[in-house]
Order: sequence, then C-alpha cells, then structure tokens
Amino acid sequence: MIRLKSPGQIEAIAAAGTIVTEVLEMAAARAVPGRSTGELNEMAEAMIRDHPGATPAFKGLYGFPATLCTSINDEVVHGIPSFRRRLEPGDIVSVDVGVKHDGLFADAAITIPVGEVAPGTARLLDVTEEALEVGVEAAQPGSQLGDLGWAIQTHVEAAGFSVIRELVGHGVGEAPHEEPQVPNYGVRDRGFRMRPGLVIAIEPMVNEGRPGIRTLDDEWTVVTADGRLSAHFEHTVAVTADGPRVLTRVATPAAAGEI
Repeated sequence: MIRLKSPGQIEAIAAAGTIVTEVLEMAAARAVPGRSTGELNEMAEAMIRDHPGATPAFKGLYGFPATLCTSINDEVVHGIPSFRRRLEPGDIVSVDVGVKHDGLFADAAITIPVGEVAPGTARLLDVTEEALEVGVEAAQPGSQLGDLGWAIQTHVEAAGFSVIRELVGHGVGEAPHEEPQVPNYGVRDRGFRMRPGLVIAIEPMVNEGRPGIRTLDDEWTVVTADGRLSAHFEHTVAVTADGPRVLTRVATPAAAGEI
C-alpha cells in the first residue's frame, strides 16, 4: 500500500534527512587514501547517535551488520564496512546511509572519488549524479513513475552507460522501504501517478559496462557481473503541489576537503 505523508510528516522526514546529509558530507571529506571503511562506519554511527532521537536505520535491518553501506569500485550496493578494507587512491566508494529520527526515516547515498580518479571514472560519477537530478526533476505531481524512470534511463544510456534493472528506488518515511518501487528505467505515461504527499527514495545505480549484477558469498555485497565500475547516488524526495522537494541535499563530493 502506498502511504502518502502529511505536511508534518514530511517536515519530520526532512529532519532525519538533515542528519543523513551531515553524515554523507562527513564521509565525502574523510574518504581518503588509507582510511578504512570500518572507520567511516564508526564515525557515522557516532554522528547519528549524537542527535537526540536519532538511530541508524540500516543497522540490524534484515540482519545488515552496519550503519553504512560502503561499496567500492565494482561493488554496486550493500558493501559491508570493515577495518581491514582501506581505501586506495583512484578508488570510488558509494556510501549509503539511512537515519530514523523520531520514528520517521530518510535515506541517501553518494559515490565519492578517493583522491584523483581516471577521467572515465569521473564521467561515470558525473553522469550518475546528473541522472539523479533528472529523476528528481521528473518527480512532479501528476506525472507517472514511468516518466521518472524513463528520464533517468534516457540520460544514462545517452552517455553510454547502463542502468541496473534488478535494484530500484522505493517509498520511504514510515519505514525504511515502502511502496511504491521506483525503477531507474521505464516507459512514459505508465505506472503510479505521483501526487502531493508521496515520499520516495530516487537512486540511480549506473554501471560503466553491462547492467548485469551478482551477489557475493557474504549474501549482501552486490557487484557488477563484468567487474567494471558502478556508481550510486540517492535522495529522499517529497512530491509537493509545487514540485519535488529534496529532503537530503548533499554537497558535491569532489568539492569536499579533508577534515
């Protein structure tokens, strides 16, 4: 069932989104060569719990063991942080985090370049982040989810990259994952018609190569089937009568500096 949110609920989700944004901005600044993903996870959990009424949304969700999902290079999503996994120059790392605050949830992700990255890698990040913005702009009252997916897919494929089919965005707010599903591909004029009060997580997952994926033996980490790079950006977005409202706005990762 699709649950539309009241204006008060949207404001509460935005409060959770502010904490999500703080965590991702911290990660963007501190994802430097030599730092472990376990350290990033530890810092993120401390930051979230420092806010009264806030807890990590992912830790324990379906049995996931950490606060952050940290997915490096060919890892698409759901990478498990580890103190043994250290970032290296030229890596990219997707950092995905959810926060529960006063009973409501927000969720967002960014993919961070670790030091200097190859031009083709930088372009993958740029196109994926652009695809997210295209998807946000398509989240208009009266439009359909197929319009949103079509907009993302068209942008990504025009750049020569591919969109994953098996993983999609989702409703969010009263739970970390709600209806409707929000695919990053689609056909115009099809699917649920968006209206004010809908809150969704829009999250393009874009592969450098083919769209195929597989899951590692840890039963969490999803990687590209061909071993090529993948990028992931996500916002929690409320559909309002005036258009889309992003509840998790994050600074551009490449602009962040070491803290």
